[in-house]
Amino acid sequence: MIDLKGKVAVVFGLANKRSIAWGIAQKLSQAGATLAICYQNERLQREAEELAADLPNTKTFRCDVSIDADIDNVFEQLKSAYGKIDILVHSIGFAPNIKNNVLNTAREDFRIAHDISVYSLIALARGAEPLMAEGSSILTLTYYGAEKVFPNYNIMGVAKAGLEAAVRYLASDLGAKKIRVNAISAGPIKTLAARGISDFTSILTAVEQRAPLHRNVDALEVGNAAIFLSSDLASGITGEITFVDCGFNATGL
Repeated sequence: MIDLKGKVAVVFGLANKRSIAWGIAQKLSQAGATLAICYQNERLQREAEELAADLPNTKTFRCDVSIDADIDNVFEQLKSAYGKIDILVHSIGFAPNIKNNVLNTAREDFRIAHDISVYSLIALARGAEPLMAEGSSILTLTYYGAEKVFPNYNIMGVAKAGLEAAVRYLASDLGAKKIRVNAISAGPIKTLAARGISDFTSILTAVEQRAPLHRNVDALEVGNAAIFLSSDLASGITGEITFVDCGFNATGL
């Protein structure tokens, strides 16, 4: 088991027990990290607190990443509570009216999708950077729809492409301080966000049929990759997109 004892990990984007963020949080905790879980609003507070109660020494904090004052406030709270951040996990993505194809995406919907799904990573990295020492890790979640067209993924695919570019540029910006920035491209998982994608089950079926392992991944497998990328074992890895999708991305027909 990877040992993260003494490390402080902050996870943004936990919605419920099916969230990829929850799978990552569980694995970080099992590896010994002290955990802070950040939820979006009061509606999600109870769920976050109930899940956090299952993990030792875990605290919860409210932060709406679309509000700069919230971001400033949460990092002040984290500084007061822990004094440092070693691992930051960004598991946030949202696009309104995702059922509209890209051609018919409204300007405001485009703005919101990129604000929540892409700019939030930049804003959180900027907030975390003063609390991060050499060897710290920032990790985000992406999807293969950033590279290839998937039915009904639409403007979220465009946003994820922006997110992956942001990973590379942030890795460059933060590299001088030896802070690493990476992304996991997870296979399709039945999360709350996935419910907004029409005919999502067809994507799950396609992966089962075509992926070399002939199955879909689960959130805990993503969590396993997350603790590796957050640990010193990945000290030479930054600016990378790591696939955890049972090999689906490697296949053609």
